[in-house]
Amino acid sequence: MRVLAIDTALAQCAACLLDNEAAEPPLAAEALPMERGHAEALLPLLDRVIARVPGGFGTVERVVVTVGPGSFTGLRIGISAARAVGLALGVPVVGVTTLSALMAPLMAGPRSRLVVAAIDARGGRVYAQAIAPNGRAIVEPAVLPVRDVVRALGSSGVLLVGSGAAAIAAEAWSVGLDVRRHDGAPCPDIEWVARLGAAARPDEALPKPLYLAAPDARPQAASRLPRL
Repeated sequence: MRVLAIDTALAQCAACLLDNEAAEPPLAAEALPMERGHAEALLPLLDRVIARVPGGFGTVERVVVTVGPGSFTGLRIGISAARAVGLALGVPVVGVTTLSALMAPLMAGPRSRLVVAAIDARGGRVYAQAIAPNGRAIVEPAVLPVRDVVRALGSSGVLLVGSGAAAIAAEAWSVGLDVRRHDGAPCPDIEWVARLGAAARPDEALPKPLYLAAPDARPQAASRLPRL
């Protein structure tokens, strides 16, 4: 199955076309680091990726998109584009969480450490998920104070990934925990987004935003119209 994956949830704009039945790398892929500008960058990036594959969009059998946690604006851009492509091609669209995509490469092989994905949520908080070596969920996806995440880790070895890893590591080291930080990028590998999406069930992995926290922006009371 050929899968088109899209990620605009965090500080990158990325896409790839992957044949999940082959062991080879994606047929085409591109990732641009960026904090803003996803809306302007995504469609040209998709055109470049698709243009590298014979048959182009006509070969796509599923569309995958990261659904959060992440930037509210970035999520809307990526999910809207994925839904539009899926609708135009008549193929399923599935969602993959950024936390799962961050953890996936660390969980693919044998492991002895608790794997924790953490995304900086500011204000001393992180979006976090933790999974034990046996696959048991230690921390379900949630937005939590860094100290609460560290308390949940126990005394076993921990491997951290994501933009929130540094804050958790600092707190964990201060209380003597055995914690290591993965050297990978703080954004998901777009190939793993595609592979997770290929394995997902379309009726369960819906392309809907995963909002674990309310938006920071609030309408000013002075700008509200009075009710009549």
